[in-house]
Amino acid sequence: MDFQLREEQQQFADALRRWVDKDYSHEARRQIIHSASGVSDSAWQTLVELGMTALPVPEAQGGFNGGAVDLWVVMQELGRGLVVEPYFATVWGTEFLKRAGNQAALLEQVASGALKLACALGEQQSRHDLYDIRTSAVREGDGYCLNGAKSVVIHGAQAGALIVSARAADAPDGLSLFVVPADAAGLQRRDYRTIDGQRAATVELRDVRLPATAMLAQGSAGADLLDAAADYGVTLLCAEAVGCMDALFAATLDYLKTRKQFGTAIGSFQALQHRMADMYIHLEQARSMAMLAAARQDGADVAERRRAVSAAKVRIGQAAKFVGQQAVQLHGGMGVTDELPAAHLFKRLTMIDLTLGDVDHHLQRFAAQPAFAEYA
Repeated sequence: MDFQLREEQQQFADALRRWVDKDYSHEARRQIIHSASGVSDSAWQTLVELGMTALPVPEAQGGFNGGAVDLWVVMQELGRGLVVEPYFATVWGTEFLKRAGNQAALLEQVASGALKLACALGEQQSRHDLYDIRTSAVREGDGYCLNGAKSVVIHGAQAGALIVSARAADAPDGLSLFVVPADAAGLQRRDYRTIDGQRAATVELRDVRLPATAMLAQGSAGADLLDAAADYGVTLLCAEAVGCMDALFAATLDYLKTRKQFGTAIGSFQALQHRMADMYIHLEQARSMAMLAAARQDGADVAERRRAVSAAKVRIGQAAKFVGQQAVQLHGGMGVTDELPAAHLFKRLTMIDLTLGDVDHHLQRFAAQPAFAEYA
């Protein structure tokens, strides 16, 4: 498998890294986090100008038709810079629209940066099971009426439209997916900041009435769409986590080179060098698994995609815990302060592990795959 980036992919990565270094410093990020909105309109506009919102959109809708590996490159750089803008949520929602089809108008708005998306899938009781859905969709004439509540919707209050899962009595197996405008009557959002500086929302749907055209998929087609899009979201998070670990490793190495004890840099102590070596091994294994998960997204083998994604989420969750804990310890007391990026990177890694299935969840999912015996 070729892990080398193509020229255009490297250009995307370089452009993002230059922007982060120039305009998205640690202090600038802290100001954005503690602002009233928790996001930056100017930062979002920069992402639009760099072509990031157009990257996942098909060419027919004004995009660049980027695949999962292209987005892997972008998410890695955004993770390295700890960017808190609603890019992940929008790209994840775009995957639902692309796979559902007949959503050209919305995709064009995404490509231009005019529309942000969010995925309202999890519920209070569901934990990591996206199929545990109590939100109802009742047929009313030519449309549907939705009632229910969604929890921890990433950037739910910043989105102009939300992908919502519901149970419809008239659909086979009940599962249905809808695209719901944020200004729909009866939709309420309570915005809050999460421990990693991101934004999330509790979304309530009270007699939200939608036309039939708002349905993306239902029944087995809806289940397949949810499964594929969830794997895509996990892949994006894995790439972001690799970027976070990259930055955390670099920050720790720099600290060891500059922090002195007994008149010498602590990086010269062999015991600490061994710990850094262990961190590097975890990081590179995680990077390889993240790339493998991205490569499997565009393939036709669903079982292989599921295995690769769950294996990546497990390995990256383990690596993130090890790298994060070691980084904090090597920084000493400074590692948990708000002033240093290390603490923020570790918090983000922790939240990534808990998003779309933690290590235990994906271990169980991997073991449940039909071909698990081949890997045992």
